Amino acid sequence: MLLFLSDLHLSPERPTLLSRFRALLEEQAGRVEALYILGDLFDAWIGDDDPAPFAAEVKGVLKRFGKATPLFFQRGNRDFLVGDRFAAETGARLLEDEALVEHQGLRLLLMHGDQLCTDDIEYQQVRAQLRSPGFRRQALALSIPERRALAAEYRRRSGESLSLKPDDITDVNADAVRRALEIHQADLLIHGHTHRPAIHELETGDRPARRVVLPDWRENDPRVGATLDAGRVEWVATAAREPKP
Repeated sequence: MLLFLSDLHLSPERPTLLSRFRALLEEQAGRVEALYILGDLFDAWIGDDDPAPFAAEVKGVLKRFGKATPLFFQRGNRDFLVGDRFAAETGARLLEDEALVEHQGLRLLLMHGDQLCTDDIEYQQVRAQLRSPGFRRQALALSIPERRALAAEYRRRSGESLSLKPDDITDVNADAVRRALEIHQADLLIHGHTHRPAIHELETGDRPARRVVLPDWRENDPRVGATLDAGRVEWVATAAREPKP
């Protein structure tokens, strides 16, 4: 059984979510074959050299889990600065933006999902800039306080821009989904980003396929991810927990 998570948006301002995350990993360690985190684990990641206690705490949770269970991490639009140091300190294996995994006879295509929102042309332009090696070098050359300020400004602008766009613009494009499935000859596409959890039945060419949209983590929604076993997808839920003192 594989476990998939996305869009936790962990931050020091929401300690209850970190408590739920810690509890989930303690419960699932050694029980699942692997954990795949498909981006936006953090509400913002300013670099692997972030000295904040919160960053160290999350890395510790992942490292303890990874001792018992293989751990894979795919960058999202909020944590695209995750790098090799993070992987070394947590034991996670970093995935490409489009990762193909074979499991029990199925071909799984794993994505954060933002690259499928092709109708949002403005976002795709910003995404290309932020993901470029040049921007990454420039951002990581800034001081920690400068990077924190940059991340805060990005979140502010992103929230304002999103609030002004119709829902269909910020969702995935159906043709982009079909193209991705056909290019990779995948049976199942699993992604997050859109915050629209659902399981969609699709037709790509002459073969059926499915698209699983992972839930984002919310204080009032127990759904936190999905498992896959014997071709069956099931939601995973946890109860809200108070943060540990």
